[in-house]
Amino acid sequence: MYKEILLPIDLNHESSWRKALPCALELARAFGARLHVMTVVPDFGMSIVGSYFPKDYEKKALEAASAALHDFTKKHLPKGASCQHIVSHGTVYEEVLGAARTIKADLIVMGSHRPELKDYLLGPNAARVVRHADRSVMVVRD
Repeated sequence: MYKEILLPIDLNHESSWRKALPCALELARAFGARLHVMTVVPDFGMSIVGSYFPKDYEKKALEAASAALHDFTKKHLPKGASCQHIVSHGTVYEEVLGAARTIKADLIVMGSHRPELKDYLLGPNAARVVRHADRSVMVVRD
């Protein structure tokens, strides 16, 4: 049923993967699907903010995120399990949706925390992915 599963995680928040990772691994195993683990380096928001950072900041941030993602998968994936690592830069939900299209993901598995009042007004990343995705999304509550 599933051939390509995308698991976006926030390396700084265990709640983004604590329950979603085992779920994605089990689905990948059950269906013989390829797992794609992704993290997103957020953008600065306003371009003027970026002007305060060194010129090579973005490149260094992406390299550090890639190294951290590889370390994460070595530590948390079962021995012998393989996955594609994806590091992106920009608005989280837009990057997740773009990666899902690029890899032709059949399923996006995302962790989500209990929403706070501000999340009902602005919408967390998981809610935005669900709302805008043109493919199946499984939200795993923490």
